[in-house]
Amino acid sequence: MALTEPVQRDDVLLADIAAGRRADDDALRLWWLGQAGFLAQWRGHHLLLDPYLSDSLTVKYDGTDKPHVRLTARAIDPGRLDMVDVVTSSHNHTDHLDHETLWPLIDANESVALVVPEANRQFVADRLHADSTWPIGSDHGTSTTVDPFTITGLAVAHESLDIDDAGRHHHLGYLVTVGSFTVFHSGDAVPYDGMEAALLELAGGRPIDVALLPINGRLAGRHVPGNFWGDEAVRFAHAVGARLVVPMHYEMFAFNTETPELFEASARALGQPYRTMRCGERLTVEPCN
Repeated sequence: MALTEPVQRDDVLLADIAAGRRADDDALRLWWLGQAGFLAQWRGHHLLLDPYLSDSLTVKYDGTDKPHVRLTARAIDPGRLDMVDVVTSSHNHTDHLDHETLWPLIDANESVALVVPEANRQFVADRLHADSTWPIGSDHGTSTTVDPFTITGLAVAHESLDIDDAGRHHHLGYLVTVGSFTVFHSGDAVPYDGMEAALLELAGGRPIDVALLPINGRLAGRHVPGNFWGDEAVRFAHAVGARLVVPMHYEMFAFNTETPELFEASARALGQPYRTMRCGERLTVEPCN
């Protein structure tokens, strides 16, 4: 099966990132790198959200009853992303915490920071063969600043609100503020009562410029925890007043994907502004006047 080609990859993608770095403006730029991975750029600073840029899962599950057949070619070798200030992992699943992505990123970015759920700190350190004091732990309502990005954790359910013995959450979404912008990246999440109110409380009156939400839903036959369906993602974005909603977590693995058709139809029906991106594509968000 031929892989779908990213709209930008390798040298072309790097050139586009470099062009954004040279621009003398206050725009926020986001590149979708596939699955739940986004590179955010503001004034030459870079945040990498939940990257998966390897074939580790395809190799791991080859010949099993859960083959992770890749649908879209890799956008970039992670070792070439040598401009990253901070990386996030929303939870411990490999497509959000991939050692084969993170090791080259760490080698290429000597002072890179990694934000993870505090409940997962030791697991993360073990997976990366790193000192357990290096990852920056977060939890619901905890804010971490790696200039110029402030990253605040929101408890999310994947399928449930899982906590450790100390009551800390294993699955987080991240509310990111930078410059005049606020971005919400849910990680893997299903709706739960009070989620919208909790996010709005953390936003503290700041409008959410972009919501990055999964759309691949929940099917028992997939044998994996579920996510928002496309219509649920739109309703959530609409409820929190997101100026733009962008779908994620599709077109990566054949067994665990959905088309964006339901998402797009629901957005049009609700009048919710949206943008469906292709892997490697850039979204430029201008500051509101």
